[in-house]
Amino acid sequence: MTAVIGCMIYEHNPWLLAAAVVVCIVSSWGVMRLFSRATTRRNLQKIVWHFLTAILAGSAIWSTHFIALIGFDSGAPFEFDPAFTTISLLVAMVGAACGFVVAASGWFRLAPLVGGAIVGMAVSAMHYAGMIAYRVQGIVSWNEDYVVASIASAILFSAGAFHVAMNREALKHSEALAVALLVLAILTLHLTGMTAFHVEPLLIENRFSNPAALQALGFAVAGVAVLIGCAGLAGYLIDEGVRAESYKELQKMALHDSLTGLPNRRSFNERLDQEIQLAKETGGKVALVGIDLDRFKEINDLRGHAAGDEVLKMLAGRMMGALQENEFVARLGGDEFGAIHRTHVHVDLLDFLNRIEAVLSNLITLDGYEFVPSASIGVAVYPDNAVDKPTLVNNADLAMYRAKSDIARAICFYEPSMDEAVRARRGLANELREAMLHNQLDIHYQVQTSVATGGIVGYEALLRWEHPQRGFIPPSEFIPVAEETGLIIQLGEWVLRTACLNAASWNPPYKVSVNVSAVQFAHVDLRKIIMESLLLSGLPADRLELELTETTIFANKERSLHILRQIKALGVKVALDDFGTGYSSLDTLRSFPFDKIKLDRSFIIEVESSLQAKAIIRAVLALGKSLAIPVLAEGIETEGQLALLRHEGCDEVQGYLLGRPAPLKQIIASGQITSFDSTTAREARIAAPLDDIELLEKIARFA
Repeated sequence: MTAVIGCMIYEHNPWLLAAAVVVCIVSSWGVMRLFSRATTRRNLQKIVWHFLTAILAGSAIWSTHFIALIGFDSGAPFEFDPAFTTISLLVAMVGAACGFVVAASGWFRLAPLVGGAIVGMAVSAMHYAGMIAYRVQGIVSWNEDYVVASIASAILFSAGAFHVAMNREALKHSEALAVALLVLAILTLHLTGMTAFHVEPLLIENRFSNPAALQALGFAVAGVAVLIGCAGLAGYLIDEGVRAESYKELQKMALHDSLTGLPNRRSFNERLDQEIQLAKETGGKVALVGIDLDRFKEINDLRGHAAGDEVLKMLAGRMMGALQENEFVARLGGDEFGAIHRTHVHVDLLDFLNRIEAVLSNLITLDGYEFVPSASIGVAVYPDNAVDKPTLVNNADLAMYRAKSDIARAICFYEPSMDEAVRARRGLANELREAMLHNQLDIHYQVQTSVATGGIVGYEALLRWEHPQRGFIPPSEFIPVAEETGLIIQLGEWVLRTACLNAASWNPPYKVSVNVSAVQFAHVDLRKIIMESLLLSGLPADRLELELTETTIFANKERSLHILRQIKALGVKVALDDFGTGYSSLDTLRSFPFDKIKLDRSFIIEVESSLQAKAIIRAVLALGKSLAIPVLAEGIETEGQLALLRHEGCDEVQGYLLGRPAPLKQIIASGQITSFDSTTAREARIAAPLDDIELLEKIARFA
């Protein structure tokens, strides 16, 4: 059979046969490329890619056949029937399309083999339809064995090609193998089929084929086939380019922050892993730098989030511009950034930190508004401060938090003592939980008096903790821990309920002031807790005063205004605490309906020695009078301070000069108030369930 096929090759025009082979190889490669793209798409896109693949495959099969057939020397004149020539092309395209759909369908395990076999049958059908279109002047005979062999080879090689194409992940060089098998399917079909074809010339008419014209036609068909193949490949390459660009864009989105363009947390973690591994291999060091912007919330609150975003973009651009070789910076979220510096010499690290600090502290001008940013920077070095990534990150965070709490230092390096401080805070949190369970907490009350009359107007409830081993623990130490751990919510509720129960029994009926923390204000249904406390205690709502700071309110301005209106609707008073230390005091007074202003003690301390402090106090008092809001001054410790406030027209005062915070029993013993309710009754009310509204109403009516 090989000898006969070789003879058939000899009977072909070598140039046209070579052109047919080139067209077959190039087109088959394009077909497999387009088919692989179709297998990755869904729905309409899948159909479109199958259509393009079928067009290219049909053109490749048809062109290979007719180019080679034109170059075939039968020894007799011939021509092509237009109808069957067209039908042969359509058979190739439609049959190939059906095979592609089945091969890529995944309907059953052998679908690729079956689909490939259908493509092989389409190749065979096209060939023999084309042979029908081949009208030669002679007696045609066929060798049935070679016909069967040609069809079988086309089906087998084509089935193998698509089986390989659909299992490319499991097979090495699968694309080249699939292309080779498809080429073999087409070429063996043609050559074996032509071996089966025999012509006995019979000149009926004195008309002969024009060899030169036919050769030109063959090359023209080859050119058209190449153009069709190029069009298909161009579509593939364009799609590949779009896919590559989309992939790059998606990769950029996945690894970069959309606002600032800096690498994001994921990219930062990958880079940190790489740098630590490199440091292990080379014996170098890696500095991890945690960066947290200071007072950034002021920009959002004062100028809006759009201005805050612009500031973040400006600072990100500055940091990127300050980077040098082996340096990396990323935005980790919000106003938090991270940087990595590969270092061998401590001086290089200091230079990097100084550059970063410098760009983060330069003046920013935005829409006529000038702002001087700053940042808290914490540094931990691998392997000096940690031997693994989690510990390194934790230590850099510890150093950054130390920098944030230390106003004297913007940059802090990790020190082992920071771990001790964290352990101490965690231990304090656990002891605070125990204190809540074992009733070690108490409420002390500090008197508030009228400046004009000197009479008592109320008391402020202040939480105190007497530790059984450590003694008195100041609120400045345990309140921040309670806020960090969320214990402040339970503590705040207990203080509010207990203060209301105690105050309900006072005679005279002074008001009681209770502080509300930012965490408590943000995370609980404050109105419900207040209402339950009032119902449980029977305390009139106008005798309860809640104290909130500006920071608490501006955490969420709209929500805060809504909650304050709900509280005032109950009849409860609301005071603005620590006035003058915030960043938007006038706007706060304009936006919220406060019943009292509490002037911060920091101004009172300096009032006798500082003209500026005196001027500020005078301005606040004038503001309170113009708004008809009483002003209470905190921290009164000397007669001189009291005399000055009296002269300036302050309404109320509070401080050690007038009375230190004291337990309720001590205040009752002093005769300032009397109580008609027993301790047992108060404890019973505190322990009462709060979910039975009818019970609460009964208690309120009884009280």
